Parts: sequence; structure tokens; C-alpha cells
Amino acid sequence: MKSVGFLLIEKQLIFIENRTYISWILFAQKVHLTIFNEEMGRLKVKAITLNEMLFVLAIIGALLLIAYPSFMPLITKAKAQEAKIQLSYIATLQTQYRYINSTYSNELSTIDFEEPKTVLSQGKANYRYEIVEASAGSFKARAEAVVDFDNDGTLNVWEIDENGKPKEIVKD
Repeated sequence: MKSVGFLLIEKQLIFIENRTYISWILFAQKVHLTIFNEEMGRLKVKAITLNEMLFVLAIIGALLLIAYPSFMPLITKAKAQEAKIQLSYIATLQTQYRYINSTYSNELSTIDFEEPKTVLSQGKANYRYEIVEASAGSFKARAEAVVDFDNDGTLNVWEIDENGKPKEIVKD
């Protein structure tokens, strides 16, 4: 038969095989892990202090504050992808509409484009979309940012025409 030990943590007994148990002892700021085993005796493993852990977290926070500004242009580019993709989709829908009706549409609902909810109305989209002008031979659609990505007071604006290539009109 195997011998069974116990583990006492927060006034609970937990049994462990081979008569080994672990106790956690919390002193003022030092945590000690003590492993008891009848064959090996008593081993004490010291852990790090709370002050040491806070110091490491402060260093990581400082590094993040230094790195954050260099990531802002990448974040803006990533969010601008939404406008490019949606405007390209609008251009495709406009082309299909023109093949059927021999003219471009003045309304997004006519070409079956459902505008996504913006972050201002508890949605996920960062841009508002509209068709600026449309005629038999051309159209222009616009995507305006509803959020200032880099907090400089300028909102990003993209446009697309019948050629199907999105152009950034106002940089953020």
C-alpha cells in the first residue's frame, strides 16, 4: 500500500501520494514555498518579493509608453483598410448596377449596400459611407472617419470613382 500525505492550504486538507505535502507561508512581503517529504526532508524555495514584481511591471509599462507612438501610424493604416475595402465593394456594386440600368445609382440602398453601424452607434465600423455624385458615366463615393485615430483633430477621408481605385483625400 502507498503511504498518503496531506496538503494544508486555507484550512483545507488535500491528500498527496508518497507522504509529500506543500505549504505556502506568506510573510510580510516574502512568499516561501516549502515542500515536505519524509524521504527527502524539508526543502525551502524562495520566491520573488512584491517590490521586485512591481519594479518589473513598472519597467514593462515604461517600455510600452515609449513604443506606443511608433505604432500609431500602423494603427491608422490598419483602420484605413476598412474604408478601402468597403469603397471597393461599393464600386463593384455600382458597376453591377450600371450594367443592368445603364447608369450609376445615387443611393447606397439602391445598390443593396448595407452601411455598417459605426462605433458612435455601438457598432464596429470607423467610417461613414455616402455616394457624393452619380450620373450615367461616372460616380464618386466617399468614406469619412467618425473617429480621430491619432487625436490631431483631422478625420480621415477616402473617395473612389468609376475607375475603382480608392484615393485618400484627407490624411489622418
